[in-house]
Amino acid sequence: MMLIADLRSALGEGSVLTGVDIGARHSSDMSGTGTTAPAAVIRPRTVEDVSTALRLCNEAGVPVIAHGGLTGLAGGANPSGNEIAISLELLRGIEEIDVASATMTVKAGTPLEECQKAAAEAGLFLALDLGSRGSAHIGGNLSTNAGGIRVIRYGMAREQVLGLEAVLADGTVISSMNKMLKNNAGYDLKHLFIGSEGTLGVITRAVLRLHPPPGEITTVLCAVASYDDVVTLLRRAQGELGNIVAFEAMWREYYDFNSRALKLSFFAEPHPFCVILESTEGTSTIEAFLAAMMENGLIQDAVLAQSQAQAREIWSVREGHPIEVLPNLLNFDVSLPIAKIGEYATACGKALHARWPSSHNSFYGHVGDSNVHICVSVEYGPGEDMHSVDDIVYGVLKDYNGSISAEHGIGTLKRPYLHLSRSAQELALMRSLKAALDPKGTLNPGKVI
Repeated sequence: MMLIADLRSALGEGSVLTGVDIGARHSSDMSGTGTTAPAAVIRPRTVEDVSTALRLCNEAGVPVIAHGGLTGLAGGANPSGNEIAISLELLRGIEEIDVASATMTVKAGTPLEECQKAAAEAGLFLALDLGSRGSAHIGGNLSTNAGGIRVIRYGMAREQVLGLEAVLADGTVISSMNKMLKNNAGYDLKHLFIGSEGTLGVITRAVLRLHPPPGEITTVLCAVASYDDVVTLLRRAQGELGNIVAFEAMWREYYDFNSRALKLSFFAEPHPFCVILESTEGTSTIEAFLAAMMENGLIQDAVLAQSQAQAREIWSVREGHPIEVLPNLLNFDVSLPIAKIGEYATACGKALHARWPSSHNSFYGHVGDSNVHICVSVEYGPGEDMHSVDDIVYGVLKDYNGSISAEHGIGTLKRPYLHLSRSAQELALMRSLKAALDPKGTLNPGKVI
């Protein structure tokens, strides 16, 4: 392919990988649904390299997909075999931490955890946090508008960005590395690229908003009798306790599976719900709150972590790695009004069990930011596949006016169902934006829309 030779000439021999040099990891994101390696993998070191690569691919009419840490779960980075993948793993590093502005200027290929540690060393706090922090790249976090466990207090990834640089399909660099919290000078163009999953441009750098350190965080695991009590506990904690930095609910099936697998026992008997509550209030204040909630019956039992090690054990149940051994496991990420989450979980679980009586269906999620995750493991019958499960999960969700994606994006796996959460007019506007910024359709084709 002439394009490969042109890319090697422009970027350097070692910056373009083909054949066996590509490796298996570029075939799929963490959904495991990709099966084909891209035609080549480019590893640019500078924004100029990204611009040159996109320009050459656009001129040749060859599609391009951006690869970060490949921790996505919606197939958004999966190649079909004819694309050029641009891996941003070498476009890495923190350019500046401005303490006065409380900002961090960072390259897109920098892992989230590296940014968190650098912020902490500067006496500041990067609020974005998720389980894949060690391997997820900032560019990927922003391109999918990642959520995570701190959304209830700090908001989604979008709220952590002040400035952004991205490269369009034709190689044009759009650089708006703003550091100001207030800047109403025309359209806020960064929001075109945050959450667009690489379909409108490739994010190369960002100015992230930092915060004062939240202080010492206390972790509590609460046993709760019903979903209504979970919501009441959330509102009481926000109103009476304050400084809530995380609120995570686990339905019994999810909690029991993971706690047994991890050989962790926090309560003497099972409970319908377990809630992880984190606050920066003092221990005495938290203990008084828990005592009051137990006295009025809102909490059935509670464990206040006595060490960071015990807090990590509690979180290990929520992170749920043991559940990944289940066959044909599908992970869903949906959102709907908080008051309806309990009803939806019950209706969805019943519908799945009616179709597959021996299926594993469990629910957990952030709840406080309207997000619930679903783990489904089934043995497919003749003519069935993952979309048979999708049809039920998203079909029930439609009755509750929910969103098919709370924080994982659309990619390829959710694209057939996007019309359930977006109107025809919204989809038409999305296509217009795509045509305006990427008229040849070379950026991550077949994804999102």
